[in-house]
This record gives sequence, structure tokens and C-alpha cells, in this order.
Amino acid sequence: MLLLLLGVDGAQFRTPSNKDEVLEKLIIDIAGGSKNALEELYRQTDSSVYGFALSILKRPHEAEDVMHDAYVRIYESAGGYRPQGKPMAWILTIVRNLSLARFRSKDSSNLRLMEDWLETDDNDFTEASLDQIILSRVLRNLSDEERQIVILHSISGLKFKEIAYVLEIPLSTTISKYHRSLSKLRRILKEEAK
Repeated sequence: MLLLLLGVDGAQFRTPSNKDEVLEKLIIDIAGGSKNALEELYRQTDSSVYGFALSILKRPHEAEDVMHDAYVRIYESAGGYRPQGKPMAWILTIVRNLSLARFRSKDSSNLRLMEDWLETDDNDFTEASLDQIILSRVLRNLSDEERQIVILHSISGLKFKEIAYVLEIPLSTTISKYHRSLSKLRRILKEEAK
């Protein structure tokens, strides 16, 4: 993610395009009752599911709850899935709906600020934790929708068309917000580097 924000194209770090085929097969196997397929689907999608839920809810424990609920819902709904080459869009639509339902059910005054996303030890200065701190600081300058688009494209590897579908916004809006967000993040990183 940090490489992307600095202008390095992350395409070489994304998983192969056959990932959609693998995920669709897993969903079909889940529909047939395979718990092993659910476990493998979890392994392949958990960071995207958690990251997307967190981008909406901004509370780690709430995102974890939604993540759990999402996999239960996936298990229950897999029989209704129709393969269209967009399994992550289907999964993240479930996550979005559960996250928004949870968000609406909570008193908005109880929601914590984005600074509370990271529950790290202040003395943990590993490269990964420093990247998380930097990422958290710069992402807080984006709107919720901009942050979700950046996370879905850069971390989850979704195509802009899939993001537009998941977020229910026009494709042109998705693309322009992504590029404006990257420009904004690059500017912020340059200013903070001074």
C-alpha cells in the first residue's frame, strides 16, 4: 500500500487473475456444504473483508464482528450465488450491507475517530507497524468513500467496475475519486516528508 501511495504500481503484487475462478469454485463448494471450502475462502479473503469493514465502521472490534457475521452469511447464502466472475464483489457487498446495518444500529456519538483504528503498542517500531501508522495518518485525510475506494482497489485488488458495483456509485465517479485520492495522498506524504 505504501508503495502505491508513493507512485509504484501495485499490479505486480496482486494475485493472479484466476483468483476469481478459485473463489467462485470455493463458493460453489460451500453451497455444497464444504466447511473446508469455507476455511479456504476465509484464508484468501479475510484481510479484504476485515479492511473493508474497518473502513466503514472505524472500530476494530466492530469490524471483527462484521467479519464473523459475513462468513456466516456467505455460508448460508452460497447456494444463491450465481457465478458471474465477480466473487469478491459479491462477498464485499455482503460485508458492506452488514457494516452499514451495524453502523446504523449504533449511536453515532459512540463511534471512535479514525485515530483509534490502530491498537498497537507505542513501543512497537517494526517496519510493518510504522507503515500502519503512516497509512493511518494519511488515510484519515480522505473521505469515507475515497478511503473505501483506495482500500478496495489497492489492498483487495478489485477492479474499478467491481468497486462501483459494491459501493453503488457510477464507474466514472469511482475512477476519478481514486485518482484524486492518490494525488491527495502523494501531496500529504510529500508535505510530511519535509
